[in-house]
Amino acid sequence: MVITEGHWEPLAAGHHVHGKTELRIYPESSHDLFIAVRHKDNHRMLTLRVSSKDADAAVKRLQGLPQTRGLEMQLVRLAGQASDLQVVLTDNQLREVFNPLASDIASAIADEVGSVAAIYAAVGRFEHWQRMLERLASGGLTNEERRGLFGELSILRDCLFPWLPSPDAVTAWTGPTGANQDFQLQGTAIEVKTSSGKEPQTLVITNERELDRCGIPILILAHLSVDERRGGSGESLNMVVDGIRVALSSSAARNDLDDRLVRIGYLQEQRELYEEPRYTTRKQHFWRVTGDFPRLTEADLRRGVGDCRYRISTAGLDEYLVSEEQIAEIIRGTQHGQPNS
Repeated sequence: MVITEGHWEPLAAGHHVHGKTELRIYPESSHDLFIAVRHKDNHRMLTLRVSSKDADAAVKRLQGLPQTRGLEMQLVRLAGQASDLQVVLTDNQLREVFNPLASDIASAIADEVGSVAAIYAAVGRFEHWQRMLERLASGGLTNEERRGLFGELSILRDCLFPWLPSPDAVTAWTGPTGANQDFQLQGTAIEVKTSSGKEPQTLVITNERELDRCGIPILILAHLSVDERRGGSGESLNMVVDGIRVALSSSAARNDLDDRLVRIGYLQEQRELYEEPRYTTRKQHFWRVTGDFPRLTEADLRRGVGDCRYRISTAGLDEYLVSEEQIAEIIRGTQHGQPNS
């Protein structure tokens, strides 16, 4: 579920009511999850209602709840034996962030079994956002992150938009949600790497699942080699984002795109940081990960070994090359649930 501004409007309209107005979300979940507006200060919040016994046990083991600028996590006791674990937006400058943050935390909670596990999941995701926001405050996305985002958005625009309905293409962009590959379609996944070095280049694989085909009939590794310079004639990150937003025909698709951009760390309030550098794609390659393609997977690792980061050279990958025409056929095939091989 993507929480949008439309979910808050009817809650804010109840400003004449004392206390707060809340809306149950994830009704199919075993957890009592709500979004709410507290009327005395008009603060938005995400609420998990649990027994006080479970809440006290979890918070004691966690040794408190995390806090960060503009966002609070707090435990509020209710009448009887219940308590609310609340994530509260206290600074409207972070309103852009709160919807995807609340969506992410709520999704993590909904999948858990038991109240204590749900509280741990909520705290874990809150701390993830806390770390990201603190890092972004010091200067936005790193150069490597900006380059990587440019590459993923280029693949979204140039390879998926021509062959898929644009809302489906945005949904297929799973990198910002923490998935193993940057794009996941029916029977096909695409991992994107973007670099600016000289040829031949090496690509950094950040974990043993990125190039693991387990459960994926077709896995494609895409590589964009870009020229990156300040004052260049290429595209800025802002130009690519704006172009994609214009191409989306529905507000729901734009909300979905904005949600994913915030999750990856691209914030509208920091747009001035992304007018430079400009990027020009020099070369673009696609390789099909199959057979003896150089990679490490979980099956290759000894027990107890994990979280592997390694490099592969683009030299010697010619036998795995896939043409842009073949990529188009593969993506078109996913619309019918049968990716072309």
